[in-house]
Amino acid sequence: MTSPTTDSSTISTSHRLRSIFGGSVGNLVEWYDWYVYSAFSLYFAKAFFPPANQTAQLLNAAAVFAVGFLMRPVGGWLLGRYADRKGRRAALTTSVLLMCGGSLLIAITPSYSTIGVAAPTLLVIARLMQGLSVGGEYGASATYLSEMAGQRRRGFWSSFQYVTLIMGQLLALGVLLVLQRSLDAPQLDAWGWRIPFVIGAMCAVVAVWLRRGLEETAAFKSATATSHKSAGSTIKALLQHPRAIATVVGLTAGGTVAFYTFTTYAQKFLVNTAGFSKSDATLISAASLAVFMCIQPLVGALSDIVGRRPVLTTFGVLGTIGTVPMLSTLGSTTSAMSAFLLLTLALLVISGYTAINAVVKAELFPTSIRALGVGFPYAIAVSVFGGTAEYLALWFKNMGHERWFYWYVTACIVGSLVVYVTMPETQKTVNMADAE
Repeated sequence: MTSPTTDSSTISTSHRLRSIFGGSVGNLVEWYDWYVYSAFSLYFAKAFFPPANQTAQLLNAAAVFAVGFLMRPVGGWLLGRYADRKGRRAALTTSVLLMCGGSLLIAITPSYSTIGVAAPTLLVIARLMQGLSVGGEYGASATYLSEMAGQRRRGFWSSFQYVTLIMGQLLALGVLLVLQRSLDAPQLDAWGWRIPFVIGAMCAVVAVWLRRGLEETAAFKSATATSHKSAGSTIKALLQHPRAIATVVGLTAGGTVAFYTFTTYAQKFLVNTAGFSKSDATLISAASLAVFMCIQPLVGALSDIVGRRPVLTTFGVLGTIGTVPMLSTLGSTTSAMSAFLLLTLALLVISGYTAINAVVKAELFPTSIRALGVGFPYAIAVSVFGGTAEYLALWFKNMGHERWFYWYVTACIVGSLVVYVTMPETQKTVNMADAE
């Protein structure tokens, strides 16, 4: 389906909403599938790995979670180039197909007691497929939403990437809550954990159908009409923007560690450190994520008024001074309400990064290399910092030095803060003039 080129500065609000919705729905499904793994690892860890204590089994599951991140740079490279050459829509559809296959493989893989070492092997293969998918999804969807948004409210509209990302995570926790109340613990451990992966594979098929009807962005159509497709999106061409690459990596490091610490790892932290039950920890995480999701457009809109750099800097400063006391207090709290308030406060601070990081990256690169420029360096940073966050947290805990992880998160945020205060303001960059 090919639609006529539309100037993003003059399209109607309803048309823009349809484009944003179409680009975001698949993103929601992608991240639901990605986070289902983390949400249900408390139950399926024992199915895929040899008998051990809970922390050791979670450590194995977290290692596989980290392995999935190794494919994200490959996905960012392959699908980023594909998006810059064949279009944002084509790349978005391909990424969903890969996610569907990975979820289905996890759903049908027999347990360790049945097929032995083949079980964790197949789990790794599935996560590699999903890592490839998510690695490509981020760059393509960030580029698509940024190019469809228009300059005046680009921060607001682009923030919906994280709205749907968080919604995917929230839906994963919602499915977990339903299953926790519908099935008993032995049923969840035995077979109930497979249900969300089946749901994810089915939803991915629906997302593929929806994405086939997406309109291509005017910026991509204009760029490909005036240049050769093979000329722009290569690693060699990307390396001609060293400062932009370094900025993407630097601004991502602290934000992604903080994000994964207070979202995917928070549920396990509440169980394994604070001593909450699995169901209470899931409910606390889900409630805080719901608030987190609603905050994103507000912070995105704020960045359209004050600029991107002040919002990022606020996150960096508050994250630097607040991470250690926040995690220390959260780890010792026994009140569900206190845990919810602490998590929500932490996520409010992290919104200074999550709501606008995608649009900032898109604003750093020209159209011909935008999807690759956004996706590839970001995927490397997320693989190194975000993908290992949960594993490092559990590793430090297993060593008896859990507080070391608190300081590690703080150090990563400090590194990003240096980038925030020295980077140029990207809001009115000439790179996005071609997307207007």
